[in-house]
Amino acid sequence: MKTIRTPLLTITAICAALLIAFAQQKASNAESSAQAAKADLPPDINPVTRNRVAPVKPEELDDYGKKVTGVVAGEGRAITNAGGPSSIRAHSPHVLEYMDMGNEYLRYKAGIEPRLVELTILVAARAMDNQYEWTAHEKSGLKAGLTQDVIDIVKYRKPVTGLPEKEASIIQIGREAYGDHKVSSATYARGLKAFGETGLVNVVSLMAHYSATAVLLTVFDQHLAANDKSTLPVP
Repeated sequence: MKTIRTPLLTITAICAALLIAFAQQKASNAESSAQAAKADLPPDINPVTRNRVAPVKPEELDDYGKKVTGVVAGEGRAITNAGGPSSIRAHSPHVLEYMDMGNEYLRYKAGIEPRLVELTILVAARAMDNQYEWTAHEKSGLKAGLTQDVIDIVKYRKPVTGLPEKEASIIQIGREAYGDHKVSSATYARGLKAFGETGLVNVVSLMAHYSATAVLLTVFDQHLAANDKSTLPVP
């Protein structure tokens, strides 16, 4: 039986050709994915951030901006290659820093139980009908210990009858503040009894903070990630 020997140079050439073909195919796939991602977005939406502003570039920032964006990214909140409020605020580093500081305090250091933090955020997101904020925090709420039943009371605007006082107070305060543009004495007294003065200030400030975030996301038309589906039933 005759053995066929392939010269080493030929083998090298074949391998090189295969690597080039693989790289070209990978680049083609990436381009197709980018085009597909862009295809489902309005023309003024950046395909990377999926909102109306492009990712911030380090060379566009002064030393202060680079420091602030680096601190936020270093704490695990990506701001350049992902969408969301930080990617928008990164274009105004002072806003990013102060809003991030407020967020850090209200969510983690103000003494509000994690599940009530998420409930408060969901009340704001539902009042503003912001799908991005709602979808992210429905997931976070479940992880923090909120039940789907409680979430659905906010989502479908059901009565708060039978809920524990803290949950009922948060939802009712939000409904009156956003819907009626005033809060009744009875609802205020209920919230005061449930949280005390400092606690109530913190809860309402958290709600207001995420209202501001929802407005930001709305104006800059933040879209969900391509593989996410909204869990908020709004038009």
